[in-house]
Amino acid sequence: MNLDEAMTAIGWAVIVGSLAIAAVFSVLAYHHPRPPYLYVAGGGVIVALVAASTAHADVPPVAAPLIALLGLTVAIFGGSPAAATALQLAMGASAPPGAHGGILVAVRSDEPSEPGMLPPRREVLRGGLTIGVLERIGAAGSIIAGFPEGLAIVVAVKGVGRFTELEAPEARERFIIGTFASLIWACSAALVVHLALR
Repeated sequence: MNLDEAMTAIGWAVIVGSLAIAAVFSVLAYHHPRPPYLYVAGGGVIVALVAASTAHADVPPVAAPLIALLGLTVAIFGGSPAAATALQLAMGASAPPGAHGGILVAVRSDEPSEPGMLPPRREVLRGGLTIGVLERIGAAGSIIAGFPEGLAIVVAVKGVGRFTELEAPEARERFIIGTFASLIWACSAALVVHLALR
């Protein structure tokens, strides 16, 4: 094995190893939300992204399915903790959580509320965890397949589906921040796969 072949082998090992670390810590962050897990996963994605963007040789046949599987794992599992961390940094605990994964917002009413009584509340943005997973599958799949236009479809479907719930300012802010963080994470992981398998 000459020096060029050795460097190529090291490059692919870095891509696979970094993605494997990112996948493990993405799953850990998904099941046990702790920022350090997410930061390690993010570091793994960055290293893999740099290595994939500088890879010049064709991907080894045995590595291609492994890279795709690891990239999808990172995209799907890491997006939820990324969105939760972004929301925590941006908004703190400004909106109380609902019973079904959404947030509680005040119901608009023309009737004055009694002194000392909280205005009635309703839960919006329910099912965000499941919708986020589906969103990241669609986004990552579009990037990996070389069809980035699919991102517009994913965002449009999500926006139309949530449109009626975005009346309250805190719901709009959470929707925008959470969606962007989730999509940026998924697209970054998928870009590693796309660059590595190009």
